[in-house]
Amino acid sequence: MKLAERWLRGAYQGSQWLWPLAPLGALYQWGMARREQAYLSGRKASWQAPVPVIVVGNITLGGTGKSPLVAWLAHSLVAQGWSPGIVTRGYGGKALHYPLLVTPNTNVAESGDEPLMLAQQTRLPVVADPKRARGVQALVESGCDIILSDDGLQHLALARDIELLVIDGARGLGNGRCLPAGPLRESPDRLKRVDAVIVNGSLQQPLPIGSVTTMQLAPRGWRRLEDGKKFPLTPLPFSLPVHAVAGIGHPERFFRTLTALGVVGDWHPLADHQRFNAEALNFAESRPLIMTAKDAVKCYDFAPANSWVLDVEATLPLEFEHWLTARLSALS
Repeated sequence: MKLAERWLRGAYQGSQWLWPLAPLGALYQWGMARREQAYLSGRKASWQAPVPVIVVGNITLGGTGKSPLVAWLAHSLVAQGWSPGIVTRGYGGKALHYPLLVTPNTNVAESGDEPLMLAQQTRLPVVADPKRARGVQALVESGCDIILSDDGLQHLALARDIELLVIDGARGLGNGRCLPAGPLRESPDRLKRVDAVIVNGSLQQPLPIGSVTTMQLAPRGWRRLEDGKKFPLTPLPFSLPVHAVAGIGHPERFFRTLTALGVVGDWHPLADHQRFNAEALNFAESRPLIMTAKDAVKCYDFAPANSWVLDVEATLPLEFEHWLTARLSALS
């Protein structure tokens, strides 16, 4: 196990070998609080967009399910008559020029995996830009009347109207400490200052707030990578056993979903935003290869012929959709 993986696991499991780092975690927490106060007091400037901005973010390292929530929000807003655009930093990509308009056919090396996945899933304007305010300006100029920021809770240079904080229910806040003593980017008190806390899956540990909204990631079907043809969840359109790869923030969640669907084989957890090549997908045994939608956008050109994608979709309670509609109405 790589050191980074061992550290992340220890941070979520409360390993004692991280305790000596507690003073550094406290110092990091103090620095983040001071930075937030600088923006709140006006000592540092935030750019206010002329349209509503919804930030979907987290305070923990590792995957929580932000991008599926962004896709759900995008579809919900379209159904309500909005024209949303999505802004993202474009982590893992490097473009010659920014802002980068990401289309379903953009080179993933330029956009990064999550922006390309969102462009393919939503068919909405997606802009990648390390300077999110500049990206938002491009989206507004293109006709978007509401902005979804995929990640960016800590990117306070962009003002926001609604903050949604996503937490992985299985891992929660880990040991509750900030980097490098734990997995937190900010103090747990940050949960009290956002507009809604959304828990992905069943919550396994208490949080320092009263109420949360529960989100589920529901598998919707299988997609054959080579031609995009879709198949229902059952019967399985491929033979068993399989090889399954996951270069996401929390690979175990994906593997648990596969197991629940009756898929068996060898699991291959990889680093988040893992770069793929043909060699990385060349296993000794010739079996069907299963991957996430986020990984699939990086593998079209070299994945084996018998490669499959499990498409998932976020589901949220109707009460949350009503709450969001009311909040947006109050902004106008």
